[in-house]
Amino acid sequence: MSDRLPRLLALVPYLLARPGIRVEDAAADFGVTEKQLRKDLELLWMCGLPGYGPGDLIDLSFEGDTITVAFDAGMSRPLRLTGAEATALLVALRALGETPGVVDGEAVRRAVAKIEAAAGLAQPAGVVVGLGVREGEDTAEVRRIVQNALTARKALRITYYTASKDQITERTVDPMRLLIVEGRSYLEAWCRRADAVRLFRLDRIDEVTQLDERAAPPPYAEPTDVSSGLFTPQPDQLVATLVLEPDARWLAEYYPVESVEELEGGRVRVRMRYADRAWMVRLLLGQGGEVHVESPTDLAEQLRTRARQALELAGNLAST
Repeated sequence: MSDRLPRLLALVPYLLARPGIRVEDAAADFGVTEKQLRKDLELLWMCGLPGYGPGDLIDLSFEGDTITVAFDAGMSRPLRLTGAEATALLVALRALGETPGVVDGEAVRRAVAKIEAAAGLAQPAGVVVGLGVREGEDTAEVRRIVQNALTARKALRITYYTASKDQITERTVDPMRLLIVEGRSYLEAWCRRADAVRLFRLDRIDEVTQLDERAAPPPYAEPTDVSSGLFTPQPDQLVATLVLEPDARWLAEYYPVESVEELEGGRVRVRMRYADRAWMVRLLLGQGGEVHVESPTDLAEQLRTRARQALELAGNLAST
């Protein structure tokens, strides 16, 4: 059934583009037997628009060796992923492909390549697959080095980007384990800089080097409980309600949010916690008007003020 539904959805536009195609050729293209294809066509014959009477159902002719569509009931185009859907699917596939022994890695890479090739046709056009999410070959190399260090029980030196502080730091860490939480790959390690256990997202590790010294997490270093997720709200954090335009939906995937409400036109409303107002202002300014602040009002006002200042500065520079 999991293979049949996508095939049924793709059959009608496929057949419309190939009127009179032979049954055996169509079956070969879909990788099924002629008997199975005829069963699919019989099922499509009973599908259509509400009313389900003459003129509502999909009308097919396949009694002989060829297939012709007389009425498509609106299924004239193949399904397409939106840019946001393609992004979410790619991130999930890459996370799956990074998990050793779970799936056929080569099959995942082929699927990723096909989706990346098709994503250029996805809408909205402004959504860039992987925008803000540094996954792919670089992450695979980071994972390889981290896995080697775990196996050899060696310490690591990493250059790490902390998104919540918009800060890059150098750290020496003692690896403890690799894990996937909420579709993201993490290194859990004893951080000598913080003197505590920390989780480091692999796609935010810019550089990693295995050291000669042995990894030595202290005996009291306990693994993090991730059973209920990673994000734990703090009472001193501020909360912003934001409306994201389609091209900014990636923010809800990249940063922790408390809620996501779908709106018309592919927009979403999210509640997002933050500790540093200056960081939040910089983040939102960088979205070029694709994010609207509903609350708090002082954040919205500060954002407008900074935007006006930036425009005035640009105007002054242009006139000199």
